[in-house]
Order: sequence, then structure tokens, then C-alpha cells
Amino acid sequence: MPAKRDTRSAPSRPPSRPKKPPVATVDAIVQRVLGAILSHQLPPGTQLVEERLAAVFHVSRTKVRQALARLAYDGIVTVFPNRGAFVSSPTIDEARALFEARRVIEPPLARKLAASAGKADIERLRAHVRLETRARVAQDKRGIIGLSGQFHEIIAEMAGNPYLARTLRELESLTRLVIILYDAPHAPSCNYDEHSGLIDAIASRDGDRAAALMVEHLDHVEASLDLEQGTSLEIDLEAVFA
Repeated sequence: MPAKRDTRSAPSRPPSRPKKPPVATVDAIVQRVLGAILSHQLPPGTQLVEERLAAVFHVSRTKVRQALARLAYDGIVTVFPNRGAFVSSPTIDEARALFEARRVIEPPLARKLAASAGKADIERLRAHVRLETRARVAQDKRGIIGLSGQFHEIIAEMAGNPYLARTLRELESLTRLVIILYDAPHAPSCNYDEHSGLIDAIASRDGDRAAALMVEHLDHVEASLDLEQGTSLEIDLEAVFA
């Protein structure tokens, strides 16, 4: 006899519930906002409205406020009482004055280091440049900016003047902010081999060349910035973080 077919209908499955978007952590919000600033989607002066960001990231305003506070601690965001948070916007004049101050301080430090650097100092500088190279290969823009700044701080530290070294650390912190905000999208903030050239001059004890290369290097960094761009305050945050 032919086998009977089972005509019973399969049990119906309950309708699937729509998946909830993943809840963003404070660190994730910090990285997303910082990434948008680095890619120039959020130019200087952009208002970062807590309520809109909370809706974009599906989190509470408290989490957004914590993320903005972390960015404010690094100077990347400025929080104004009763007005809210904005992407920091140092003025063009402030940015130019910053590089003017660095051109006064850093060439003498490079000249001084050329007269005193030992093998361990040179190797430390070359090891640091290797770290910069890895960051460039990985296209880690934030890492490149940070490591490039540290290179200058190391030179100031090795030169042996603690007062100038401390001043340079403050200037370098401001420079990183200016580069993050005003770096031209397709221009490198630091020429790939200029740090290596500086090390070569220091290693050969050519103080005049080291000082001249430092000036040239700072000129190139300043020239890589888009210091003529306007500030746009009306930014579609939902589109930026879609």
C-alpha cells in the first residue's frame, strides 16, 4: 500500500520581531564623532546637539553628554553654558600664531640636540619614526597626528631644557587640535620623510642644517592646513552618522 501523506500543516512560526539597533557605548560615540571631525564631515563651529545625537545613536542624552565631555577634555569640543557643545574652532590668527611660536622655539632645540645627541638618542628617534611609518601604512590618521607630535616632544626633551620642553608640549597639544580641525583632506600633515631628514642632520652633528630643516618642516605642516575654509554651522547630523 502506498504510504499516506502527512497532510498536517507545519506549526506556524511566530512573526519575527524587528531587531533593535545595537546600543552604542560612550567610547563608540567618542570614536564616531572624532572620526567625523577627522574626515571633515563636522567642520569647526558645528553644533553637536545632544538630543539629535542621542536619537542617532539610540542612547540616552546622558551617554551623549559623557562622550562630549571626553572630547571637551581633549579640547576637540567646546561646551558653552546655556548654548551647548560645538566642534572647537580656534581662529585662523591663533593657528598662525601657534606656528610662529614653534618656529621661534624648535630650531634652536634641534641645533642644541645636534651638538649633544648620542647613539641611544638617535636610535630612539629612528624607532619612533618606524612607529609613524606603521601608522601611515595602516592609514591611522589619529595615530599619525599623535606620533608626529610626540616626535617633536622627544627632540625637546632630549635637548635638555625642561622649560622649553614644557612649553613645546603645550604648543604641540594645541597644534594637534588645529591639525585635526583644519588639515586639508588630501594633504599630509607631515611630509613622509622629513622627520628622517631631521634625524640624519642631528646624527651628523650638523646643527645649522637641523635648525633649517626644522623651520622648513614646520612651514610645510602649516602649509598643509586649510586655514581659509569657512565655518559651517548647519550640519545634518543624521546624515553624517547614517
